Amino acid sequence: MSERWSGRAGFVLATVASAVGLGSIWKFPYEVGQNGGAAFVLFYIAGLILAVIPLMLAEFAIGRRGGGDAASSIARVAAAHGAHRGWMAAGLLGVASGVLVLSFYSVIGGWTLAYAIDPWLPYEALLAHPGRMSAYHALFLALTAAVVARGIGGGIELAAKLLMPLLVLLMLGLAVYGAAHGDVPATLRFLFKPELAGFSARGALEALGLGFFSIGVGFGLMITYAAYAGTDLDLRQVALWSVGADTAISLLAGFAVFPLVFASGLDPASGPGLVFVTLPIAFARMPFGGLAAVAFFGLLAVAALASAISMLELAVALLMRRYRWRRAPAAALVAGVCFVTGLATVFSFNQWSHWSPTPYELVDHLTSNLLLPIGGLAIALFAGWALPASVLSEELRLSPRGGARLRWLLRWAAPALIAVTALAPAVLR
Repeated sequence: MSERWSGRAGFVLATVASAVGLGSIWKFPYEVGQNGGAAFVLFYIAGLILAVIPLMLAEFAIGRRGGGDAASSIARVAAAHGAHRGWMAAGLLGVASGVLVLSFYSVIGGWTLAYAIDPWLPYEALLAHPGRMSAYHALFLALTAAVVARGIGGGIELAAKLLMPLLVLLMLGLAVYGAAHGDVPATLRFLFKPELAGFSARGALEALGLGFFSIGVGFGLMITYAAYAGTDLDLRQVALWSVGADTAISLLAGFAVFPLVFASGLDPASGPGLVFVTLPIAFARMPFGGLAAVAFFGLLAVAALASAISMLELAVALLMRRYRWRRAPAAALVAGVCFVTGLATVFSFNQWSHWSPTPYELVDHLTSNLLLPIGGLAIALFAGWALPASVLSEELRLSPRGGARLRWLLRWAAPALIAVTALAPAVLR
């Protein structure tokens, strides 16, 4: 690929933007709330160390060595080292997963735009109006496609350089607001004092799974982004910065959300509605609550857009590399497919809400519990077993001992963790 990141800062910010999304700011707080707080956080961090970082490093190495989209990079690296080209199916699966995830992710991204404009919008009223939901869904995808259509330097990297500092500033401001008007001691106990007695095996598995999926490994996103990285960039530093920043922002989100929840006597375990139902109630009771609410939902919209850009680029890169499409038409086509597919999610909250399961629940389950685990497992096995150790060591500049440790994690720890988090929930029902 001829396009390149301008340097380490641009690559790091784009990768962090890819990792930091609604999973970090919307899903992390309510998952923590539903699963007992600090014990959940400990297992979440364990998942990062055992699976997420090794898989991210593997994807980075494959992407820079292959120099193409996820499927092409895997095929090229496999061919160069005597592995079967069939491994490229992992890349194709990642692209399909990315399109499916973006189709419903953009609906929720549309909610963030709606609440940034009107933070007092009743949640039920939004869900009951498919036309309004579809319009915000379309607007969110149009913004995403407009960035991707401008390319790496003038689009994705520029957006990351603008969006990530804005996200951090908004998050810090909201954390300060939460400290001034909320219950910080209760939040500290909730997030950092483990209560293992009431912590379940299901909670541990959900923590491991969230740590694995929230960063975005298993899609091939990091393969695609690493293909734009020059050989002068230290991929290990980029990986550690990305995971560290995502974890820090997730915890910071907790400090922006839970002080207000506890101060208002609301339920931290209120589930997905914690952000869109519970928090507006808390903001309404606080000084300058309207301004804080607009800032918070603006923050959510920024995070959602930053992550959606990477998912769209995953499919656009494939169309450009394999089918010689120009970037702008490719971005428009993929966004259009996501919009049409996402209408099933829109209708799942109103006209089709009586279906069991709803189309949204089916797609969410298919991607989270089947496609992404299979993709992540395939990449771990490909990097750990099919490729020589030299590929990882050379691209990541690892010592022999460091290369051996990473190879062990990819061969055994990451596959075992993926299998457990994917299969055990069915057993524990």
